[in-house]
Amino acid sequence: MTVPANNADSPSVNDLLTAVLFGPNFRQEHGFWRRLLTTEPFRRPGGGTPDERLALSYHRLRILNNALDSGARVAADPRALSALHEWLGPVDPALTTVAGIHYNLFLGSLLDHDADTPRDLSDFLALRRVGTFLCTEVAHGNDAAAIETTATYDRERDGFVLHTPHAGAQKFMPNTSPAGGPKSGVVAARLLADGADHGVFLFLAPLTDAHRALPGVRVRRLPARMGSPVDHCLTSFDRCFVPRDALLSGQQGRIGDDGRFHSHVPNRRRRFLASIGRVTPGKLSMSACAVGSARVTLAIAVRYAGHRMISASRAARQVPVYAHRTHHGPLAGAMATVYAMSLLHRRALDRWEAAPDSDRDEAERLVAVAKGWITWQARDVIVECRERCGAQGLLENNGMTELFTGIEGAITAEGDNLAVHAKAAAEMLFSATEQETPPREGPGDLADPAFLGRLCAAVEELWFARARERMSAAPPGDPLGRWNAASPAALRGVEAHAYRQADEAYAEAAARLPEGGAHARLTELRRLFALRWIDRNSGSLLAAGRLTADQAASLPDALEEAVAVVAEHTPSLVETFALPERLMSDWPIAGPRYADVYDDPEGPWHRGRRTGLRGRAAEFRRPVCGSRRRPLREKVAALGTKGVLLAYWGTASVLARWFEKPQVDADESVHPKA
Repeated sequence: MTVPANNADSPSVNDLLTAVLFGPNFRQEHGFWRRLLTTEPFRRPGGGTPDERLALSYHRLRILNNALDSGARVAADPRALSALHEWLGPVDPALTTVAGIHYNLFLGSLLDHDADTPRDLSDFLALRRVGTFLCTEVAHGNDAAAIETTATYDRERDGFVLHTPHAGAQKFMPNTSPAGGPKSGVVAARLLADGADHGVFLFLAPLTDAHRALPGVRVRRLPARMGSPVDHCLTSFDRCFVPRDALLSGQQGRIGDDGRFHSHVPNRRRRFLASIGRVTPGKLSMSACAVGSARVTLAIAVRYAGHRMISASRAARQVPVYAHRTHHGPLAGAMATVYAMSLLHRRALDRWEAAPDSDRDEAERLVAVAKGWITWQARDVIVECRERCGAQGLLENNGMTELFTGIEGAITAEGDNLAVHAKAAAEMLFSATEQETPPREGPGDLADPAFLGRLCAAVEELWFARARERMSAAPPGDPLGRWNAASPAALRGVEAHAYRQADEAYAEAAARLPEGGAHARLTELRRLFALRWIDRNSGSLLAAGRLTADQAASLPDALEEAVAVVAEHTPSLVETFALPERLMSDWPIAGPRYADVYDDPEGPWHRGRRTGLRGRAAEFRRPVCGSRRRPLREKVAALGTKGVLLAYWGTASVLARWFEKPQVDADESVHPKA
């Protein structure tokens, strides 16, 4: 396990690559979350009903909140929000969901819109009330600007009446049940005042006490969804009154002391976008969650591939399954992709955080494109890694199934990927028409990363050119028909844009590294990543004259060479993920003695043990998948050394497993406050 060193010693190859993945401020940005997930309350539980697991997630939310110096600081810091999702997402997706909603969408919205007139947030900061966010409706998801829940200003009572006019306007999938304690929500609704519809705004409304929905609020649990249990509900309002200060006001609009609506933003859509600005940090959080989940899944798969022994060409000899190209090839490709995902996520986060107002739209588009591409790539990586683990990967105790279903939620959350990429495609398609086509360069070398980078840019250029051609050829006077003609190619252009951005992020990271092992490893990963993408688009590049026939013919060999180079280092590259060994020990197949989980103390291979020890040995050897080592050591003490020796036939290696203490870094205890 690697943690970047903060001392005068020369950093190791793994230290340098860990800094590439997490940024230069690893300890400051990630240390707290990394330590937190290794503490006992956050270790993987054994089994439990969905309701018990949901209760555990809310219990963990309170432990997390108590460890913070201020939830408001987390809500105001996009890097802290991303780190929270990056580390906790693979451990407890349900916790990550409710924490992301509470800190980002709920608290973040309150902080963003009430700077001039701050409200009392003490109940939410102390989690006496859990916050949630109600925007999506049954009939309105990606078109949230058209939501139909209303908030009518009542002059006499100087407040708003929230109302759900029909079934399609019910709020869809917020975590609004009493599970986890009393809830309050930020509710998106159409502001009706002075006989006019002023657009969609956010309103703070109490929803439940500890046991039931409050008067005027109706909450019904939705059917169980795939993945970790979250209390997703249908929520509606029956003329529910909230005071005037429930409106989250700002430049986009407010109700003045004169009881009239005032706004500095004349456009209703822009008012809505200002109100839901927290969706952008939410997209960054979804990307972070996907990156963290893909890293953990790949680490489990690579470690298992080194532990799983199979027969070699000679029957008497065994080799790890990782020795086969058919097995290590896909994992090497996944490693190049996971690095690309990590680098693109950091690139999007850095640009959005630093963007001036003039470049804000472009930075937000990169965040959106990255979210879609990263979460889709994470799904591919997780599916590949699960398959490489065979039947073991299908078992819940080995962690992969939960991560697979969790990534499906990230693909849909904060805007469905296809809709998000379609919006980006339209924006980039029309802006691309104003750009000059860059001059073509002469032939290059497939071993040259700079040439591969130019080919990645060429793929993007070719797909958008094809989209413009198809749009021009479509019959005029039919905007939808013209978009339908262009959109498939334009979406490929957005995908190519993500690949180009990731390749450029690779290049920038490599440029910051000194010559040596770390630089070589990153360059090898970049080359494999780019070659895989270029191979997929070789036909278009060949037709456009960007590749020669000889280069196109040599691509398969170049790709195989790159796979072999990266595969050699993939097991050590896993260490650059800085995953604590205490965390990895919670997934049985990540350890070399994974088969011990399935041992049976009553099995025939244990016959011959002394009478009387069978029951005590059975108790000792019946760990539930994901059980803790500490209770097992206590059982060893109760059984006694002599009893253990007799029960286990004096097998020193087995004894050592139960007595060994997990290796913990010096900083591996949770600081009481972050």
